Amino acid sequence: MLYQELPFIDSTPLDRWSRWLASVVAVVAALTASVLLTSAGHSVFAAVAVVVGTVAAVILSRGRVTTQSPAEPLTVGPDFALVGSALSLSTDPVALTTGEGSLLVVNYAYRDRFAGKPPLQLAASEDGREGLRLAQSMAWRDGAGCVAGIETVRGPMPVEVDRVGVRDDLLLWRFPEAPAPDPISTAVRSVEGAVGERLASAGVLAAVVDSKGTIVAANSLFAARVLGSEHPREKTRFGDLVEIGEDEQMRLVAEGETGQPIRAVHLPADPAVESGAGTFLLFDAVGAGSLAQSTNVQALLDVLPIGLALVDRDGRFLAMNAAFRQAAGLKGSAMPVYPGDLVVKEDKAAVADAVRRNARGPAMSGDLAVRLAHQASEPVALTIAGLRGLGDAAVLLLLKDNSEEAKLKRQVAQATKMQVVGQLAGGVAHDFNNILTAIIGHCDLMLMRHTPGDSDYDDIQQIKSNSNRAAGLTRQLLAFSRQQTLRPQVLQLPDVVSEVSHLLKRLLGETVELVVKHGRNLGPIRADPGQLEQVIINLAVNARDAMAAKSGGTLTIQTYSVKSDQVAELGSDILPIADYSALSVTDTGTGIAPSVLGKIFEPFFTTKEVGKGTGLGLSTVYGIVKQSGGFIFADSKVGEGTRFVIYLPVHREESGVAKSRKTDKAKKDELWGSGAVLLVEDEPMVRSVAERALTRHGYTVITADNGEDALEFLAKNEPVDLLISDVVMPGMDGPTMVREARQSRPDLKILFMSGYAEEQLRKSIDIENVNFLAKPFSVVELAEAARRTMGAK
Repeated sequence: MLYQELPFIDSTPLDRWSRWLASVVAVVAALTASVLLTSAGHSVFAAVAVVVGTVAAVILSRGRVTTQSPAEPLTVGPDFALVGSALSLSTDPVALTTGEGSLLVVNYAYRDRFAGKPPLQLAASEDGREGLRLAQSMAWRDGAGCVAGIETVRGPMPVEVDRVGVRDDLLLWRFPEAPAPDPISTAVRSVEGAVGERLASAGVLAAVVDSKGTIVAANSLFAARVLGSEHPREKTRFGDLVEIGEDEQMRLVAEGETGQPIRAVHLPADPAVESGAGTFLLFDAVGAGSLAQSTNVQALLDVLPIGLALVDRDGRFLAMNAAFRQAAGLKGSAMPVYPGDLVVKEDKAAVADAVRRNARGPAMSGDLAVRLAHQASEPVALTIAGLRGLGDAAVLLLLKDNSEEAKLKRQVAQATKMQVVGQLAGGVAHDFNNILTAIIGHCDLMLMRHTPGDSDYDDIQQIKSNSNRAAGLTRQLLAFSRQQTLRPQVLQLPDVVSEVSHLLKRLLGETVELVVKHGRNLGPIRADPGQLEQVIINLAVNARDAMAAKSGGTLTIQTYSVKSDQVAELGSDILPIADYSALSVTDTGTGIAPSVLGKIFEPFFTTKEVGKGTGLGLSTVYGIVKQSGGFIFADSKVGEGTRFVIYLPVHREESGVAKSRKTDKAKKDELWGSGAVLLVEDEPMVRSVAERALTRHGYTVITADNGEDALEFLAKNEPVDLLISDVVMPGMDGPTMVREARQSRPDLKILFMSGYAEEQLRKSIDIENVNFLAKPFSVVELAEAARRTMGAK
């Protein structure tokens, strides 16, 4: 408890005799005063003095004179802790200050709102400070004062000041919270006041509805267009004034179905409740109709990679992006009127009908195969989708530029066709090679009995020569299907060109000049030199024929190195990044038309006259290059010439492993051998020739026409030193038979022979310690293969 104390005088109580003495003295004093006043002519005052003296004597005689206890203070001060607790009961900010405004006690609301600043320092402006000083002055003068609308640091607030305290020397400040206005009342005042008129001048209809949807206020434009004189505002529901048409557009009932579509925005009175009482803002949907023409939407559409176009309900174009123009083949900025203008005559009706159905009916989408007017050869997919809520835009058209896709389809079709033809060629070559093997083998056997000069020797030799030419044709068939048997070697590309240069000079003739250029630092490649020479010869012969129409020209063959960083700069999607040794063959002929350039590697395709070309030259080149792991590209300009470039990857030899680049040929006296040979062949003519050839070279031959018979013979434990088998046979094939035989005879020597290419059979003959001999073969080649297999460890 706090106190304000004043000084006091100590006094001593009177005893009994002292009280009687004091009474007598008081009476005597009163009588003396009365005599003196009477003698002076003041009889009335004399009587009063007698009475006062008598009363004083009575009081003194009875001991009723009280004195103040010195232990009690004269004045009690406020308990500020108790005052602070009392102030905290108020939700309004309250503060107790001195008369000068120094802060004594505040409640929690005041501390949260003003962070403990004195009231006179709360003003945010000079006018606010004047208002606070005025309230202080009024309270100090009149006991209370108030001022409304003081600009404080926390916004405008009223202030009330009262003078309080035991001595009335304290001030009580209160900042009452203004009552929250009714949101509906505020909205009504806004819509019916200046805000509503401003909205009306901007073409916006405004109306305030209560929780039941009844209109309680509206601006002048809403009253004129919607209410009119037929709808009293107090009894009209907002839902009765608008309707949703079949096109899902909102319209005013007063304007009918032909009225302008409108859009509505609802501003709820209570943000936590989306529906119910609030303000409706209505404005015409003309802005939505212009959405298609807006520059922002157009810029957005142009960024998209797929062709998009917007069409109105009447089937007219509203907008289209750049991708749609490119896919439709449109030049410049001109826009066609109808989508049907983009397609051929036969598809116009289908496009128009689809657009009409999607514009009028329910929103849906579908694809339509059409042919564009600028590219009628290939149909494209046109996607038509219905739109709702985008103003005049009722239909969305999607059109994709599928020129690259069509190109890829053509390439896939070409590759598929080459694969099918290659499979056919492989089957034909297999059967044909069996026939040629028999012919060549019998010729060799006959030549063993004849010597040069005999009457039949030359005829036999001619038959064998023609058979070898036929074997070359089968190799050519297998080459373009990438199924020929390659014998790759590590070699240098300039060496191959040098080997074939002397032959090229005779092939090209006198009218064509041959120029050979070699680059430096070419890496080694791994390829079949014979097949690579065939590639160069085929390209040179085609170049000679192309330059014949110009009475000659220049053929340039150049080799050069291409590093991986140079390949990266080319940016080719086909050529992997690696080091290559390149070969280019360039002529100055008539060139190749662009429409033909994409077909030159197709089998049996030729631009030469009938009887002057088989159409297998470039397809053979393509097959050899691809089977060698390389890539070939053609570039041509009509009237200027053609350039073929072949990229062959640089071969990297493993460290410590020596690669032999030459094949040792067996000498004639090393072809003879001995031992038992089991020959398995399903073709009787090939089996007969091989049996006779092996027998003549010293082998004991046991024959079998299928794998089952061969396994039965091996089961008898008869001695067999070499097993020679065809790969493809009816029933049990050669590899299956060999795997069964190796279970009982793991060291058995194996020699496979086939009319198919070794690469084509590599997976099936993937068996350890086996050799392969391609058909057709001669008697000498069979003897060499048998001797090589018998000598292998």
